[in-house]
Amino acid sequence: GIRCVAYNNQSNRLAVSRTDGTVEIYNLSANYFQEKFFPGHESRATEALCWAKGQRLFSAGLNGEIIEYDLQALNIKYAMDAFGGPIWSMAASPSGSQLLVGCEDGSVKLFQITPDKIQFERNFDRQKSRILSLSWRPSGTHIAAGSIDYISVFDVKSGSAIHKMLVDRQYMGVSKRKCIIWGVAFLSDGTVISVDSAGKVQFWDSATGTLVKNHLIANADVQSIAVSDQEDSFVVGTAEGTVFHFQLVSVTSNSSEKQWVRTKPFQHHTHDVRAVAHSPTALISGGTDTHLVIRPLMEKVEVKNYDAALRKITFPHRRLISCSKKKQLLLFQFAHHLELWQLGSTVATGKNGDTLPLSKDADHLLHLKTKGPENIICSCISPCGSWIAYSTASRFFLYRLSYERDNISLQRVSKMPAFLRSALQILFSEDSAKLFVASNQGSLHIIRLLEGSFKHLHTFQPQSGTVESMCLLAVSPDGNWLAASGTSAGVHVYNVKNLKLHCTVPAYNFPVTALAIAPSTNNLVIAHSDQ
Repeated sequence: GIRCVAYNNQSNRLAVSRTDGTVEIYNLSANYFQEKFFPGHESRATEALCWAKGQRLFSAGLNGEIIEYDLQALNIKYAMDAFGGPIWSMAASPSGSQLLVGCEDGSVKLFQITPDKIQFERNFDRQKSRILSLSWRPSGTHIAAGSIDYISVFDVKSGSAIHKMLVDRQYMGVSKRKCIIWGVAFLSDGTVISVDSAGKVQFWDSATGTLVKNHLIANADVQSIAVSDQEDSFVVGTAEGTVFHFQLVSVTSNSSEKQWVRTKPFQHHTHDVRAVAHSPTALISGGTDTHLVIRPLMEKVEVKNYDAALRKITFPHRRLISCSKKKQLLLFQFAHHLELWQLGSTVATGKNGDTLPLSKDADHLLHLKTKGPENIICSCISPCGSWIAYSTASRFFLYRLSYERDNISLQRVSKMPAFLRSALQILFSEDSAKLFVASNQGSLHIIRLLEGSFKHLHTFQPQSGTVESMCLLAVSPDGNWLAASGTSAGVHVYNVKNLKLHCTVPAYNFPVTALAIAPSTNNLVIAHSDQ
């Protein structure tokens, strides 16, 4: 499920965090291609995600830590405890140089973003209940904080609360126990928009602390809100899977007076819409049903091309299944375990297009659980079916499988070198004699596999001065050539026999999404995200 989304206007990128702690980065200008991801972790339940100045990405969660991600090396730069209990919300200042977090104990903490870290500056006045949402005024002078039953407005200079606006608990005429403020947005004219668990979207005047307008839009919680940069439209997501679009419209055709009007409802989700974002040309929403939906605003899209189509990203952008052709085996990768299946077989015959009955059903051969809280990053089974390799952020595992009639025995290869950990891609050669591992630091390792042991042959270091993580690998069927592609640079082709860099394919202005080497001709075929 999708927990938060954060849009970065400068680089036109979208960061998405999932309920298992995974963080993904989509490049919207490269046809919504997922170019980077950070593997999840059991103890990192991400509750907030935001971009700061210099395209730095921060997340915070219920373990009470603020995490900064290294977008070059694809790992976590550092994790820092905020000492306020679980963190429910986070917002970067309009200038991008300060970070604000809202904690379980009712404290709002201000951090200064230094070039290499973040530094605690001070606490604001402590509130009675947890701070569930935060928003800066675009001028940077005030902030709004939503908690349970009320919204506080703080002065940033003094850190004291100026107003406390109580929210009505009435829900379709019935008084609920409490009203949770799921989201707030501070506009530059001083208006605060709040969305709450009673299905209301409310407009407040922050100068006087009074309610200006009230829209009851849903029978369920309204869980998220995002405002456009021009502040002429905003989008909210509800627990019923509906996304509502509000726009600032002139009251009559020639008057300058404008008012907020609910214009369009969209129903693209089946469950709660936990997160929304507003890019200049589209509304972006995601939620419990795991789909990321990008809805273009027709009045903002100039050319009616592929960008004007509704996009639904519903499947993973990286390969989670590998197969052993010789043994008819499939290896499935889940967050914390691997499953090995033997395909069914048939003795019946028929003409092309017929569905044949199975004489032997598919067999579930193996269920391999990982130890520890880290998610599996990548996995692979060798073409001969006798090796399985997988990697987490801190360890690399290699197993030797042997098949005796109906039994499988599994033997772990011990003492794997530490430089193999947090591999982004694992690939076996066609004859299953070599193992290619692409690490997140940009280096490429070649390992020779022997009966139950291994030998490290060579490491290709990244080009000087770059920490270019290689995300895609392809090996030629004769085992002589290895092609590797990074997140931005061109495709490098290595000679496996001489262990040298053979050539670099000229870079194209869209990222590589797939590559393969043809069997007889040794031609390299590359597909890009613009199709």
